Amino acid sequence: MTVINETIVTEFILLGFTGVKHIKLLLFIVTVTGNIVIVAIVYGDNHLHTPMYLFLSNLSCLEILYTSNIIPKMLFNIIMENPSVPFTGCIVQLYFFGSLGSTECFLLGVMAYDRYVAICKPLHYSLLMTTRTSVLMSLCSWSTGFIATFGAIVLVSQLHFCGPNQIKHFFCDLQPVLKLSCKNAQTMETVSWILASTILLGSCLLTLASYVRIILTMVQIPSSKGRQKAFSTCTAHLTVVIIFYGAMISMYVSPNTVGNEEINKVLSLLYTVITPFMNPFIYTLRNQDVKQALHKAMKTCKCN
Repeated sequence: MTVINETIVTEFILLGFTGVKHIKLLLFIVTVTGNIVIVAIVYGDNHLHTPMYLFLSNLSCLEILYTSNIIPKMLFNIIMENPSVPFTGCIVQLYFFGSLGSTECFLLGVMAYDRYVAICKPLHYSLLMTTRTSVLMSLCSWSTGFIATFGAIVLVSQLHFCGPNQIKHFFCDLQPVLKLSCKNAQTMETVSWILASTILLGSCLLTLASYVRIILTMVQIPSSKGRQKAFSTCTAHLTVVIIFYGAMISMYVSPNTVGNEEINKVLSLLYTVITPFMNPFIYTLRNQDVKQALHKAMKTCKCN
């Protein structure tokens, strides 16, 4: 432990997952590559310049940043056998983790609303979901996500850390960091719980409400082909939503897992590694438009 006059901690030691570094490296490479491919396909194919795929490309960009904020540092610590992280670096990682996580909540809610309008109000879709509207909704999701967590991170950075500096996690997450504070961090824990509950539950309820209306509308579609098309565009999104919100709410809102460090690590893997890894496969394998654009791009590359 590095201290100044035995009172101030200047770095933390991450005690996370120490094995299977090659698997982590592979997951990181596949995750980043897959999401870059999605962004490139949406950008390069004019048929995908619609609100739905604009939101999808935003989600892919977010997953690249989300993964890059955690996994490279974790791999570096394992390879160099130096699990330390400076205090400032820990606060910065914590800020980007919280901001990107909040942004993903808002983006998933926006994507659910987009599907709701497309399926439940198809005649009004072009009027309600214009390019300008979708761009503004994306910008609002990003800006709100980064602004919402700024105040809480400032409060965390002002806490004093003078005792043990070992974080029992594979990245600088809020709860493990707060446990190391010299002073009572109950106020900060309450603030973070209220913030997480508002963002997670609020966006989750909006998303679920959209999907309830979507399901009710799809059941009434007389054509089986029409129902199948509607289901295919929503199943992928709903899969990501269930995994992401299930893990996040269990981790930051439900009191049942608080204090169980091993469960928290596993839950963290779901939304920091597994979900970003799954997104490219889910959206490309279950979406005909993306598959056709991918095949078209591959043919173009072969011809060149």
